[in-house]
Amino acid sequence: MSASSERPRDRLGRPLPAGDPRSFPTVPDREFIESDQAWSEGIDYLERGLPFHAHEVFEQRWKCAPADERETWQALAQWGAALTHKARGNDVGKIRIAQRASDLLERATAAEAVPPAIDLDRVRESLAQLT
Repeated sequence: MSASSERPRDRLGRPLPAGDPRSFPTVPDREFIESDQAWSEGIDYLERGLPFHAHEVFEQRWKCAPADERETWQALAQWGAALTHKARGNDVGKIRIAQRASDLLERATAAEAVPPAIDLDRVRESLAQLT
């Protein structure tokens, strides 16, 4: 069971008590998701203002990705986390995590370990706006 489904959460992933009316649907639990699907689904969540959900999808791919792609997906999961901190008003967390995501993404790029579906320019531009 993933962290997102252990208990009810609000739309930005903050845990809520059982039965809280602010409870928001979470990302489906799964042990495997393809790169193209993870990218598409994560971006869809971002475009709907659900950065925590994007983080969860990217994290799911990170856990099942081939070893050479894991840094890329970890960077994307951190990007989602940084956007979540921004949405929650946590500027310190946003900046710290966005910087870690940028560093990981550049390492993955240098190692040529970024799946073709990922729009690196989009991610880099967003991360630059967060730091």
